[in-house]
Amino acid sequence: MGDSLVPHTARVWNYWLGGKDNYSVDRGLGDQIQAVIPDIVASARADRGFLGRAVTYLVREAGIRQFLDLGTGLPTSDNTHEVAQAIAPECRIVYVDNDPLVLRHAQALLTSTREGATDYIDADVRAPEAILDQAATTLDFARPVGIMMLGILNFVTDDAEAQRIVDRLLAAVPSGSHLAIAHPTGEVNGEAAQQAVDMSNDAGVAPMCLRSRAQLERLFNGLELLEPGVVSCSRWRPPATDIGGLPPAVYQFCGLARKP
Repeated sequence: MGDSLVPHTARVWNYWLGGKDNYSVDRGLGDQIQAVIPDIVASARADRGFLGRAVTYLVREAGIRQFLDLGTGLPTSDNTHEVAQAIAPECRIVYVDNDPLVLRHAQALLTSTREGATDYIDADVRAPEAILDQAATTLDFARPVGIMMLGILNFVTDDAEAQRIVDRLLAAVPSGSHLAIAHPTGEVNGEAAQQAVDMSNDAGVAPMCLRSRAQLERLFNGLELLEPGVVSCSRWRPPATDIGGLPPAVYQFCGLARKP
């Protein structure tokens, strides 16, 4: 599973999601961050909940049958292909990550229905041309694609570079395609959120950043942002409950938009 002496972002996230692919050093950092942001586990799970609801919407309501999922991370449950193919078995999914640890676990993701397809690309999000070239062997870029960027753009700390990546990916897909983004923010419990990011960066894991709602909205420029806009992952079309009202906000924000 990689170096057991240095914490790893994917393994820490896996720990928060209740997975088993982590070491004590990862759990230690995860617990330290949770001491600063008590709702970090709720944030991680809200992010995963957003993925499920967004993919369900895209397949059922928008008719999307192809997905490009960047920043795959370690497989847990309800991965993009599992949600999509459970609704429409013919869905085709390409996962993208450049993490050797994730690559070694890719076999768990490379499962598919007989009607559909699932593939994995070992590539850096900063190289969208290479990603698009490789993904074209599985996806038809003449048809709408759901681009999933959950928990990945926070590792592209330069705003201009993040925008360039998003714009290049969107330029490759036709009208009717959609972009989903989830990203940590300082809009909720900002001081603690920044402290948690600093702790993670200081621990030697991949450098990351927070972005505001306004910064995230700019990443959707030129797109039709679906209701309720850029919000806490816990508040993006949450399932109805007997209690009513909105669930507590978490420090992971998200949005889903359509290319006109």
